[in-house]
Amino acid sequence: LEGIKIVLDCANGAAYKVSPIILGELGADLVTIGVNPNGRNINTECGSLNPELLRNKVLETGADIGIALDGDADRVIFSDERGEIVDGDKIIAICADEMMRTQKLRGNTVVTTLMSNMALENFILGKGADFVRTEVGDRYVVEAMRQRKCNLGGEQSGHIIFLDHTTTGDGTLAALQVLAIMKREGRKLSELSKIIDLYPQLLLNVKIRKKKELGKIKGLPELLDRNQSRLNGRGRINIRYSGTEPISRVMVEGEDVALIKEIADELADAIKRDIGAGV
Repeated sequence: LEGIKIVLDCANGAAYKVSPIILGELGADLVTIGVNPNGRNINTECGSLNPELLRNKVLETGADIGIALDGDADRVIFSDERGEIVDGDKIIAICADEMMRTQKLRGNTVVTTLMSNMALENFILGKGADFVRTEVGDRYVVEAMRQRKCNLGGEQSGHIIFLDHTTTGDGTLAALQVLAIMKREGRKLSELSKIIDLYPQLLLNVKIRKKKELGKIKGLPELLDRNQSRLNGRGRINIRYSGTEPISRVMVEGEDVALIKEIADELADAIKRDIGAGV
């Protein structure tokens, strides 16, 4: 990694010592942040959950790339040299593309979750590979990968799983894979990340007083049918309940920002009217 200037944010978490050692031993010019844990500041205004700090430090230092881990170091989010955030979907696309070209993508399949952007799905399918979605959570991704004997999967949030090397998400390992591609191809992350243009995606959280089968929420099935037709195959709707909070999550993505906002608001309003908290 000699000649590459890296801003590394360890989120004051598990990898605060080992990740800088690994990248430093490989010759990177390192600028570190989030490497002073005190037992209370893990993920606090830093790390992959708060990438603004990373972006600003990359621009301030003129770094070639920024790498932000989360507190337990199983996730990674990047900033390119221009300060643009590169999420898990783009990283999966970059890695899948190289693995397909080198015939290393086992099962010719990529596994992601319901939250991954439709642009990633279209890219993978367009390359002639299979694209599998699971419930949200890296454990579901790993389970599906093992069932299908795949070696690449992950989440938009930055859990990237390379089953040839590890059994779960590892942010440092994923960062090394991306850095290796940059070195081999002699390209900046800003160039590599142009591999897909993400569809605009809107996520609304609706507080609810109880969970109800979605098909039985008054007016919701009709709205879903109508709005799927309005998206005309160029967008996607996903509604799910949080597994830990009394919340319904409404996600809509598509090419037209105004349209997806209108659709998301309609669906959220229908849920609020029937099972919204305080109704």
